[in-house]
Formats: sequence, C-alpha cells, structure tokens
Amino acid sequence: MGIRERVRRGLAVAAGALLMVWPALLNRYPLLYPDSASYIGDGRPVARSLFVHRIADLAAMRSEIYSVVIFALHWDITLWPVVALNALLTSYVVWLAVRSIVPRQVVRSFLILIVLLSLFTSMSWYVSLVMPDIFGALLYLCIYLLVFARETLSRTERWNLAPIVWWSVAAHSTHLLLSMELCALLALLFAFRWQPIARRGRALVEVMALIVLAAGTLLGLHAYLYGRPSLTGNHPPYLMARIVSDGPGRWYLQQHCATLNWAVCDRVHPMPVDEDDFLWTDGGAWAGADGDTQERMLQEEMPFVRATIRAYPGAQFSKSLANFGHQLIDFGVNDFDNNTWMDGALQQEMPASHVLYLRSLQAQSILPTAFFTAVQQVTVVLAMIALVVLLPLAWRQPMLAGLSVVIVSMVIANAFITAVLSSIDSRFQARVVWLVPLLAGLIAMDLLERRKRRREGGAAAARVALP
Repeated sequence: MGIRERVRRGLAVAAGALLMVWPALLNRYPLLYPDSASYIGDGRPVARSLFVHRIADLAAMRSEIYSVVIFALHWDITLWPVVALNALLTSYVVWLAVRSIVPRQVVRSFLILIVLLSLFTSMSWYVSLVMPDIFGALLYLCIYLLVFARETLSRTERWNLAPIVWWSVAAHSTHLLLSMELCALLALLFAFRWQPIARRGRALVEVMALIVLAAGTLLGLHAYLYGRPSLTGNHPPYLMARIVSDGPGRWYLQQHCATLNWAVCDRVHPMPVDEDDFLWTDGGAWAGADGDTQERMLQEEMPFVRATIRAYPGAQFSKSLANFGHQLIDFGVNDFDNNTWMDGALQQEMPASHVLYLRSLQAQSILPTAFFTAVQQVTVVLAMIALVVLLPLAWRQPMLAGLSVVIVSMVIANAFITAVLSSIDSRFQARVVWLVPLLAGLIAMDLLERRKRRREGGAAAARVALP
C-alpha cells in the first residue's frame, strides 16, 4: 500500500472519529454519568498509589485501570481528550471490521456506515460519554477480528488490537465476564468443528491469553493496592442488592434475620425496595455503613445469595428471567440528564472544567434524548427484521458467520449478565445494541458487493465472447 493510500485511509478513520462525537459537540461538553465522577476522582489517588507508592486510604470503587488511564489524558483539567480517545479507537476498530467484510471501496463503505450509526444509534452517545461503556462493544469486535478475520490484519494491526483488548477487559468487570463467556462459546464451536472457526484454534488461544493477562493484571493490582488479590476490587454487593430488590432476598431476610448474626440484617430497616435504595441512598444499607460493616456485608453476600436461591428457587428464577427480558429490549438513550451528586463531585474534582459543564445542555437537562431514543428503537427493530432475512445468506460467508455469532451472543449475554447480576438500566443495553445495526449494515454491504462483482464478471465474459 502506497503512502497516498495510507494517508487517505488514515483521514477516513479521523473523519469517522469526528463524526462520532457530535453528541458531545451538541452538548458543548463531554457527556457524563454519575459513575463518571468516580472514575475521574479516582484517577489521581490511583496514580499516586502506583507511581509514588502512597496507598493509604485508597478505596476506588470502580476500575482503577480505567481511572488511571483517563487521568493521564485529563489531568483534572479537561475531559475532551478522553472523548477523543474513545472516538479514535472506535473508528479504528469499526474500520478494521468494515474492511474485513467489504475490502473493495472500503473508505466509502466505512463512511456511509459511520454516518448511519452515528446518527441513528447509540454508538455516538457512548463514544461521547466519559465511561468505559463503549469498550465492551469494541472488545467483542476485536475478538472477532483477531479470531475470524485474522488474515485481513497486518502484524502491526494485530499488535494494535492487543492493548485494546487488554484495556477493554480490565476497564469493567462485566467486560471480563462477557469476554470469558464469548471465548467459552467459541471454544465449544471449535470443539464441534464449526467450519468458520475450525482452523482458528491458535488465534482463539491468543485471545484467551490476552484476557488471562488482563485478569492477572487486576489480581496483581488489587493485591498491591488493597493487600488481597481480587478481580473486582472494592465493588459494592451488587448481587445482594439485586436479590433483595427482586423480592426473594427481602423475604429471606424478613423471615430469618431474627436468627442470623449478619451485618445486613442491621442495615435493612426499613427494607429497601430497589437496588439503588440498597446501595446508594444516604444512610441506606450500603452507603450509610462504615468500612467494617461493608466488609462484613461483602463476606455475607454469597452465603446470602445461596441461601435465598435454596429457599425460593422458582421465584428467583422467574424474577431473573423477567429482568433479563426487560433488559434485552430496554436500550434507550435516556441517562444523560443532570445529576446533583455528579454535579457536586465534578465541581470538587475539576472546578475549572465544571464551569464549562454548567453551560452544557446536560447540565440543564435539555438534551434531546427522548427523540434519539425513538430513533434508535426504530433503527434496531428495522435491523433485526433485516437480519432475519439476511442471516441465512450471511451464514455462507465464514467471516460474516463469525461476526454474527459474536454480536448476537454478546448482545443477549450482556442483557442477561447485567439484569441478573446487577440492575436493569437502559444504559447497559444501549452501549452494545448498536452492534445489531452494524451487523445488518455489513451483511447488506457484502451482498451488494458480491452482486456487483457478479455483474462485472458477467460483463467481462460477454466482452470476451464478442468476435
């Protein structure tokens, strides 16, 4: 490939990145979620602990690795570099995915697809958000590229994808769990000699090694920071809160707390009605507890969950199934209003940048999220209808078949994991559902490309046949 073509393709990726950040430009500030404040606030103390060896009183609740990486970008000054990185990495990975399926006229195909995804799906909203959410979808696309489309990648591109996989896995606990599930599914398909993956065992092992490396990094980091190896660090008892909110956990505590010496029994009066009340309400079961009590509650979490499931297996299964069904179809772009706690935390962590946030549409809660939620819902429904028609045709193409397995399985698994183990939130599904229109678009482009090649081949044969 010549220098001119490299520059042309580099400009296409840059243009794609710029198109993706329009929600942040419209907002006049990067989009935020209450958890964003935790990631922003944890960056400096985590960096101090790692590089200056001051570990006292560090209790980062979320991914320390994501926090410290974005701290290297924002330095408590401005969040725009974080959005720029999100956009460039997303544009690059989507570029490689498009090129793997539609290698001819890839610039045009890529830009068309990016425009459509940016305007009609949640992709651009999560690129513009200061959270690790966008990296779940990128992780699954990277696994597809490294396993099913390896021959379309240069050695440099494979090396470029490796740190994206590592960071994406380490950036959020659900990414680790879902990537492990995806590898288990692909290993099963390999064991059954499914043709698209039959000769890709080495590639799959290499991806597994990246995931193990990320998991090992988390274990070592948490052992260094907190004195005990852990994959999740200082996580709240999400599953305990979920079971209580579902009902069976609440019934179990009401019936057995009189005979149990559990810290949670002293923290549920009045009994929380949902997981947010349990975890985050001031003075509530978790947020209002001191450090020792929180540690006891974490130790009690799994015994409590096991006891509840033994006591009410049918009721918990029914509720979890309902949660999964609800989460699967709940993917609105509606989590971008102002939040008092987030506002105050940002003012404390980044006072200069907070002034700019106050001028944003989000700070005034006037972002047009209802309109774009409706747009995305229509887009996803149309994409699903298209997939019902097109998937049987795509199944004949190994790379498209592999991409289909990756995207469909991860969109479903993401809804199951988040709804059953954490909470029902439209944000959880909205961060990955844009992969469905991406898949439909790539299948349609592949079919159009094949039809064009057949026409060109027929025209060439006709010319040869002329006397």
